[in-house]
Amino acid sequence: MSSAGAPTLSLPGDPPGGRRAARVWGIGVAVYFVAIIFRTSLGVAGLDAADRFGINASALSTFSILQLLVYAGMQIPVGLLVDRYGTKKVLTTGAVLFTIGQLGFALSPSYGTALASRALLGCGDAMTFISVLRLGARWFPARRGPLIGQVAALFGMAGNLVSTLFIARALHGFGWTTTFAGSAMAGVVVLVLLLLFLKDHPEGHEPPPVEHTGAAYVRRQIAASWREPGTRLGMWVHFTTQFPAMVFLLLWGMPFLVEAEGLSRSTAGELLTLVVLSNMAVGLVYGQIIARHHAARAPLALGTVVVTAALWASAILYPGHAPMWLLITLCTVLGACGPASMIGFDFARPANPPERQGTASGIVNMGGFTASMTTLFAIGVLLDATGDDYRIAFASVFVLEALGVVQILRLHARATRRERSHHVISRVEAVHVPV
Repeated sequence: MSSAGAPTLSLPGDPPGGRRAARVWGIGVAVYFVAIIFRTSLGVAGLDAADRFGINASALSTFSILQLLVYAGMQIPVGLLVDRYGTKKVLTTGAVLFTIGQLGFALSPSYGTALASRALLGCGDAMTFISVLRLGARWFPARRGPLIGQVAALFGMAGNLVSTLFIARALHGFGWTTTFAGSAMAGVVVLVLLLLFLKDHPEGHEPPPVEHTGAAYVRRQIAASWREPGTRLGMWVHFTTQFPAMVFLLLWGMPFLVEAEGLSRSTAGELLTLVVLSNMAVGLVYGQIIARHHAARAPLALGTVVVTAALWASAILYPGHAPMWLLITLCTVLGACGPASMIGFDFARPANPPERQGTASGIVNMGGFTASMTTLFAIGVLLDATGDDYRIAFASVFVLEALGVVQILRLHARATRRERSHHVISRVEAVHVPV
């Protein structure tokens, strides 16, 4: 009973949350935090990598494309693995892989070995975020889902902040090998914490055993998740909202600001830091809004896309160098792209039962990284083809944004109707569960 005397409905098996949940979940978030440091470290080292390996823009973009290709391709398999084996085993494997990948990148003597290291890093990185989402769902009540997801993303952006503030400075102070090898030690630290203290779920909240395995089970899991309009809508929301900021932070932001806008490296680094800080602030706001007003999900996502596109166009079409106020505004709005992409998971979560949450999250997470990978490649090719014309290269962003908006508008009404029907069924089942 609530304090007002009205019955409180909750789904059976809803975990209690609390301080212990925060501590355990915090270990998972720490693993994700380190993975983001490793993932985004190339974003501040792009020009250094081009000099170190003697490569052009297309070859430089291949680093990030390969990393994201592996990441995106691993999302559904990782979702299935998390549903099948639990969070701890998958996170442990991921931490081992991304630590070896970062160390290998530090020691790579050639472009080929560096590429292989980034692929290994992408494989380990792919195992982190879905695992952290699953860990939050196992330790916190369902009503906390939107806020827990946004807070996890916030800590991920804090990892991005470490890259922009410390990795960039360390590169110029200590050099390539020392910086990347030293950062790899953070992977060892979180791996030890994970092995010693992380648990998949609280006592008394064990998930039901998986009764079926094999190829047929995998096909059923994927097909059932994909049939839900909420899963597909979540994927397109993630696809449309995430990639402009990802492309900017992961690789092309620094070269654009330095080479096209004539800024110093330090000023460009400050603008990249602004993107990260804005992301962290907006994430908390979006999480609170969605937790209180579920209907705000689509307006927030579409509004973020429209404003981002308008400012992106203003910056690249401005005659000569864009004024600082416009670049600051652009970077501030780019910070909203990450929180907006998290809305995709809030569409998929209520559309799927607990035993499919990992698989559904994997499908959603493929969206933004597929768009990012495509745009990274397109910008690199267009820069080489046009003699480093960033205006033409950066215009490729609008093609994918238009595609995504069309799909979101097409699926939204269908997903909303389906979600309402799921909600009614859940309320009826909760009322009839014996206590």
